[in-house]
Amino acid sequence: MKCFVPVLLRLLLGAVFVAAGALKALDPAAFANDVARYGLLPDAAVNVVALALPWVEVLAGALLIIGWWRQTAALVIAAMNVLFLAAVSLALARGLEVCGCFGAAVARKASAWTLVEDAALLAAAIWVCQTKGDNDETNRGGN
Repeated sequence: MKCFVPVLLRLLLGAVFVAAGALKALDPAAFANDVARYGLLPDAAVNVVALALPWVEVLAGALLIIGWWRQTAALVIAAMNVLFLAAVSLALARGLEVCGCFGAAVARKASAWTLVEDAALLAAAIWVCQTKGDNDETNRGGN
């Protein structure tokens, strides 16, 4: 019997990133405001990040869901989570509670729990990246 845990984890991780990206993409101006509130990027980069990041999340999450380029998608998600952990850590250290994790539709403040969530997502992405798939990439250009 095949183990369903890798497939389930891949689907859940993909769904989280599709949802997070889609919610941010619904209101790019609000997400740009969140990005700017972190104070980590020059003004010229804020809008570029606010417009591009949600679609990278959606694409990487969708690729995980359908099982194409699973390892690459998981690696992209892991890299984003490293950046998210760093950004939220710096924001919290400076007394900021900005999150923007799921866009303006899910208004929430960053906290230590946000770091736990991001670390769990990072661990899941690394595990998915390192775990042999369920033949989800056969004949589909996967790695």
